[in-house]
Amino acid sequence: MLKEFKAFAVKGNMVDMAVGIIIGAAFGAIVSSLVDDVIMPPIGLIIGGIDFSQLFVILSEGATPGPYLTIEAAKDAGAVTWNIGLFINAIIKFLIVAFALFVVVKGVNRLREKEKAAPSAPPAPTKDQELLAEIRDLLKSR
Repeated sequence: MLKEFKAFAVKGNMVDMAVGIIIGAAFGAIVSSLVDDVIMPPIGLIIGGIDFSQLFVILSEGATPGPYLTIEAAKDAGAVTWNIGLFINAIIKFLIVAFALFVVVKGVNRLREKEKAAPSAPPAPTKDQELLAEIRDLLKSR
């Protein structure tokens, strides 16, 4: 059983998948930082100084009445919040990741098309074909 597991774990596809998952997680962290720290602050500034990560609606007051300045303060008070800004950030992150994957898949497809388009060498004649060619040549020379 250990031998089978080793053969399974060392297969190229498993290693490729593991590398892909690790790179994907790192890419997710980069996209999160890009959205949270680079893209959303200027957008919030342009539309009136809104911090999108703190854009929320109170659905139900908590034990301590509002106003609540942050989502964390509202949750600590027991308020029920509708976190619109976090949802907008998640949508933007998804769109960035989806676009990046689209570009990668498009590049891979382009490489595959080039491989298919490259002319392959004609297959070598079989022994039967070589023998028939020799017979044909002998008959021609008579």
